[in-house]
Amino acid sequence: MASSTRAASLGRAGAVVTAANVVVNLAAYLVPLLGARYLTSDDLGALATAMALFAIATVPGVGLQTAIAVSVARGENPANLGRMSWTTATFCGVPLLLATPILVPVLDLPVAVPPLLAAMTVPVVLACRSLGEMQGRSQFSKLAVGLALVAFGRYAGVVIGLAAGLGLVGSLVVGLAVAWLALPVVARLSHAPHVTTSGRLGGGAVFTAASATLAMLVASYADLILARTVLPAAASGAYAVGAVLTRGAIWAPQVITMLALPRLAQGHRRTLMTGLGLVAGAGLALVGLTAVASELAVRVVGGADYLYLTADAPWFAALGAVYAIIFFLLNAQIAASARWPSAPLWIAVAALPPAILVLGRPSIGSVLACALTVAVAAGTAMLVRVLHTAPAPPAPSSVPSPPSSADQGQTHVI
Repeated sequence: MASSTRAASLGRAGAVVTAANVVVNLAAYLVPLLGARYLTSDDLGALATAMALFAIATVPGVGLQTAIAVSVARGENPANLGRMSWTTATFCGVPLLLATPILVPVLDLPVAVPPLLAAMTVPVVLACRSLGEMQGRSQFSKLAVGLALVAFGRYAGVVIGLAAGLGLVGSLVVGLAVAWLALPVVARLSHAPHVTTSGRLGGGAVFTAASATLAMLVASYADLILARTVLPAAASGAYAVGAVLTRGAIWAPQVITMLALPRLAQGHRRTLMTGLGLVAGAGLALVGLTAVASELAVRVVGGADYLYLTADAPWFAALGAVYAIIFFLLNAQIAASARWPSAPLWIAVAALPPAILVLGRPSIGSVLACALTVAVAAGTAMLVRVLHTAPAPPAPSSVPSPPSSADQGQTHVI
């Protein structure tokens, strides 16, 4: 009975967070979709570059969220969360501002774009504090709403500006306003009265989580970038089509990692094995579906012109499935307060270029095989580290805040 209740709770939590992630992804896709219709080709390229810079600049915010979630799940409520959040947000935004004299000529951007991106980055990173608090308390219904609100803050203003015909700079101005307006709403959502402060969130914890997130981002795009370098233009374009399947396989099981993190931070070994099994199972299912319907998968992501990728499609999905496992293992290491959890992944990133460059005549298949081999090696090394790392116990002097009534059925879900 208890197991069926827990399974039902997991299903509800997974459903709401998955729905929120769908909203996030749809919002992200709306920006280039509308940009292609309302901007010139030059401005569209600048918009794509700007949004890429924005995505990279906000990566440490995900690390901040993870570090806070781990701390809160252990029963802490650090008094320095505000200061640490502002420090992280400043660290993310200021470099964009200072790099304006370089970014404008090198990337051919309007001079107002980097400062606007810097000002947009700050509220998005600050909002990650609230997301981390809700994730750490296992308040997954609220977390789902928070994820949707942060996505609204990231993209809605830009979408509104594009639809109103305000152009690139005008759309970013509206995006800036909406990002700051969304911040207090997200903060209010995570507000928990009658919670006493305890513990302290160290900068090292945020740095470790942020560097792990950055490693994941770099590693998952390294093969695509290298394919652009070593393959002919047509072949690199085809590789980019296949990489869409990789992206889908990476992020499809992400909800499992998000739900498991609070329990991992509390030292539950069973959650580690269950979560790992679920992520691996989801990956196998996606690879199997891609193998069975490889032609359909290629048609959906690239169209009939790329049907010659049919044989490679399951391998692109397999690469994403391996990275999904790595992402789960990364979070498990962060939850256990392991030192340098992303070290195997950074080694893999460094090993991939020479592995590809030694190929006599690189092809789509050979580049993909190198990327998959390196990813499997990194994942194996990380699995060994995780299995030999003792789980960190929760803080003995504190008890996590009880979830709101809307989340009573969604705590301890794995």
